Amino acid sequence: MLAVVVTASTRSAAGERDDASGRIVLDALRAAGWQATGVVTTDGVAPVEAALTAALEAGARLVVTTGGTGINPRDETPEATARVLGRELPGVAEELRRRGAAATPAAALSRGLAGVAVGSGGPALVVNLPGSPGGAADGIAFVLEIAGHAIEQLDGGDH
Repeated sequence: MLAVVVTASTRSAAGERDDASGRIVLDALRAAGWQATGVVTTDGVAPVEAALTAALEAGARLVVTTGGTGINPRDETPEATARVLGRELPGVAEELRRRGAAATPAAALSRGLAGVAVGSGGPALVVNLPGSPGGAADGIAFVLEIAGHAIEQLDGGDH
């Protein structure tokens, strides 16, 4: 199955900073057997929404974002994500914050969302992860714990 990683970082998109968190997430997905690709876009609702929409149109069944989930004025990934979600999965975002806060209290400031969006490949799981390499690594570990089951459920599978 196809997974797409969308990194929201104006500095990484401009080549001013390495996309460490995106690389961590891609490596974890590939190690878990996903066909995974990544894209780096500037911060902001419109560019992130366009990247999410392109990933869904390409047939991604899992779309993971890194970056743009905090409270900085440029952090608008949750707003872009809300525009593509058909249904939110608040428990996923809550668990990511809970696990993150166990490592660093600042993780409680994350505004990341998770939910279901529909693309050309069918329904997809969409999850926002923080842009910090540690937060991205911890977050993708949890996403990989639930992604297979979530997609089976989206395809009508039984519990």
